[in-house]
Amino acid sequence: MEQSKQNTLLVPGAIIVAGALIAGAVFLNGGNSDQGQIVQDRLPVAEQPSQRQETNTDAVRPVTEEDHIRGDINAPVKIVEYSDFECPFCKRVHETMKQVMDKYGDTGQVAWIYRQFPLESLHPVKAMAEAVASECAAELGGNDAFWAFADRFFELTPSNNRTDLEVVIPQIVGEIGLDQGAFNECMNSGRYDQHIQDDIDNAVATGGRGTPWSIVIAPNGQTIPLNGAQPYSSFEQIIEAALRL
Repeated sequence: MEQSKQNTLLVPGAIIVAGALIAGAVFLNGGNSDQGQIVQDRLPVAEQPSQRQETNTDAVRPVTEEDHIRGDINAPVKIVEYSDFECPFCKRVHETMKQVMDKYGDTGQVAWIYRQFPLESLHPVKAMAEAVASECAAELGGNDAFWAFADRFFELTPSNNRTDLEVVIPQIVGEIGLDQGAFNECMNSGRYDQHIQDDIDNAVATGGRGTPWSIVIAPNGQTIPLNGAQPYSSFEQIIEAALRL
């Protein structure tokens, strides 16, 4: 009985340590630049426009039906990703998260929540326009259209402010079957500006200072930061531990 109690107490601590090590590795290695941070494997993992600050992941906004959700909203583990469509590291982690969902989404264990975090200081004009475009896709085609837009956008585009918006966005709109006229009206309306700003504000409030910035929410509500385009093994390790909370 005593051993069982000790194991129960050790699991949350292990989660905190794992999350802190992963996030801290990105914050503490290398300088700030649009080339990203360098961690122990020497791969750039995140775009980091500002100085290191403390995290407060418990400030993450509750997940609701209004979010862009891949998987079951009632999944015991939720991964909230704050992302920038022009960020090359977000492009990388998008593929990693699809791997995560292949393993954990089909079984209902993990839900992936996408929130906007366009870094205009690094990707002026384009990052915000792409965030708006994804919201318009969701407005016109629902949740499936949002994810179809996001998947195809990351598949087609080179990132780092090199995307030809006048070519790529209409192409994707046509491919996923949205009305171009209605889409253009939505893009020009400005009605998603505040929503995107709310996502940005929440990312910053939780400690996000670069992209991708993810927060894992365990079944007991505990939150664990996961900063940058970490490898699949890092996501898997934290998910497996979180599922025991």
